[in-house]
Amino acid sequence: MSYSDKDYCRVCGLLQPEPPWGEEGRLPSFNICDCCGVEFGYGDATTASSVIFREKWIAGGARWHIPSKKPAGWDWNEQLRNIPAEYR
Repeated sequence: MSYSDKDYCRVCGLLQPEPPWGEEGRLPSFNICDCCGVEFGYGDATTASSVIFREKWIAGGARWHIPSKKPAGWDWNEQLRNIPAEYR
């Protein structure tokens, strides 16, 4: 299966089970990212807010919001590559 930018968290780059901003990329799901804890539609509504949330998350140690969901061998630098270009 191929994924598009719409399938990844705008803050941390985690692949989401459903597009955080819907298929069209315009309507947020208001779900919470298991990794960084952003609520889609609030902390990632703009590029600036996504960058600020990301900076705070990284400064806080890039800890998982739901630690039990963290995969073995997780590399946050690798995952950050998935962030949609316009939100970096």
